[in-house]
Amino acid sequence: MKNLSESLSMKSVLSASVLSLVGALAQAEVRLPQLFGEHMVLQRQQAIPVWGWAQPGEQVRVQLHRQSVAATADAQGRWRVLLKPEAAGGPYTLVVQGENRITLKDVVLGDLWLASGQSNMEWSVAQSAHAESEIAHSKLPLIRHIKVPRAVAFQAQEDVAQTPWKVASPANTGEFSAAAYFFARKLLRETGVPIGIVNASWGGTNVETWISQSALATSPDFQMEALPSDARAARLRYANHMDAVVQAWQHSALDGSGASQWKKPDYDDQNWVTLNAPQYWEEQGLPEFDGVVWYRRDIYLNDAQLAQAAVLELGTVDDCDETYVNGKRVGDTCQWDAPRRYAVPAGLLHPGRNVIAVRVTDNGGGGGFYGEAAAMKLRLGDEALALSGLWKARVESYLDKGEPAPNDLPTLLFNAMVNPLTGFPLKGVIWYQGESNVPRAQQYAQTFPLLIKDWRVQWRQPALPFYFVQLASYLPLEKNSLKGSDWAELRDAQSRTLKLAATGMVVATDIGDAHSIHPLNKQDVGLRLARLALKNDYGRKTLVASGPVYRSMRVRGAQVEISFSDVGRGLTLAKGAKMLQGFTLADESHQFLPAQARIQGIRVIVSRAGMKHPVAVRFGWVDNPQQDNLFNRDGLPAAPFRSDDWPGLTDGVKYKF
Repeated sequence: MKNLSESLSMKSVLSASVLSLVGALAQAEVRLPQLFGEHMVLQRQQAIPVWGWAQPGEQVRVQLHRQSVAATADAQGRWRVLLKPEAAGGPYTLVVQGENRITLKDVVLGDLWLASGQSNMEWSVAQSAHAESEIAHSKLPLIRHIKVPRAVAFQAQEDVAQTPWKVASPANTGEFSAAAYFFARKLLRETGVPIGIVNASWGGTNVETWISQSALATSPDFQMEALPSDARAARLRYANHMDAVVQAWQHSALDGSGASQWKKPDYDDQNWVTLNAPQYWEEQGLPEFDGVVWYRRDIYLNDAQLAQAAVLELGTVDDCDETYVNGKRVGDTCQWDAPRRYAVPAGLLHPGRNVIAVRVTDNGGGGGFYGEAAAMKLRLGDEALALSGLWKARVESYLDKGEPAPNDLPTLLFNAMVNPLTGFPLKGVIWYQGESNVPRAQQYAQTFPLLIKDWRVQWRQPALPFYFVQLASYLPLEKNSLKGSDWAELRDAQSRTLKLAATGMVVATDIGDAHSIHPLNKQDVGLRLARLALKNDYGRKTLVASGPVYRSMRVRGAQVEISFSDVGRGLTLAKGAKMLQGFTLADESHQFLPAQARIQGIRVIVSRAGMKHPVAVRFGWVDNPQQDNLFNRDGLPAAPFRSDDWPGLTDGVKYKF
């Protein structure tokens, strides 16, 4: 650790020197934040701030449309002007004149929306359904998009890295956030107002990294005084933490010096601990561990089995594997979602004991074998020997992180990717995130509203509209269980956030994908987000923007009568469905069982044969509720809900850093 510390100290000194030099050079001329650029959208009908840096005392004049305002840079070289509100229009030229002149052409006044979250917001048009056709027909010059570069920071930043505004066209649209683009397209078609999208999203990120340090400090769940102040402190903290995690898990200090021997069949692994496979190692005592772990498994074969061609199948491994049989490499793959299938050379297996050794490298997120147990097997002709279950395991090393990943600490993405944007007035925010917070879904009911309130404070817009997408259906249907669901608890936490004013939620249970966490239908996601905005922010008061939302229940004998808001033109089944699905009932036993349900006017009546005294009802309370089929006649699905407040799977699971 001493060498690492010395190396980091030298890097910190050099970095500070370089930054000081860059800062001195940058202040030699007038400059603007990187989000000011040609083709940008400025928020209409609000005062327009323009700011930047110059030589201390330098006079700077800003011109836009018919306005011209001057300011003088202060002792730190900062200057700022405030232009009067403008109606939607353009294109205009924004001119900033000091010792040098900045000219930005094709600037329009319209509505500026911030699109943020994790991968389902970052997901591009090119990756989505009907991409070729959507891109080919995307010549819409009044839609502009800017992608904030990915970055982390320990302190709140004033600017982002250089990044251009791009106009929607077949040459550009494929790179846009798909959910945001389809949202913008609907708004443009309905209103004619130019729409700007600031895309600040990063796949796989949790909500805590998007919240400011000052906001987190108000919550007793976070110990903000322990937050590292720079990369050096973060790396040392990470190293000490990983040493402790490994020591506690394998009951010995980390020592991978002999790892070259771990593939050999005669290596003594009796002191190794075990890991179940398939199952992420994070769930088995190695939380947040990224790095290299070895797995070993003995198999015993007879002469008859050896006469067959052998194929080793290991299912999916997150992220990379190097696989050995009796000390010889039989294959390697470095793709987290690719099934492993390796032919075993003739003569490599022998009668009696054989050893399979797998060196697994995880670069982030879940690590190790995952997926279906049946996918792990040794095929010997028509016979298949199961390889799921317990494997001997030992850590070789943890990932040496040169820079922290966004989820390593709270506030990192707020500092780098959100704080620099807070000077730009917004029309509103659209948000798609939550998958990464599923393991602590119950806490999300506090942290997600905390983010919304924080951003409203940061933008000084206390009623800033904030519309979000509830988690779509995901995971195989056969894994659904009525004993509880962390995915359902996260969706519930999202629903509870609607208690905040000026919020809205898109239900996406009908457009998910059981086999992909990234459903390709982003068109409906964008359209449903746009309905919320059109109703609440563009005067379309009669527009139905939500599916049925649970309001209350009343027990009538053995039946439960459920009332809803947002029924629109009435309740109905999904097209082609013959009977309602997704409802469950429980009595005082607290055991939920499938129930029968029927629509009666604007209510739903639920019952179960043999259950005389129901006390609670749930709808869509499973990982994958794609079979739920209650809609309103406006084509929007009902939100999953529960009437009870009984303990859940994630109660008490807290964020740790």
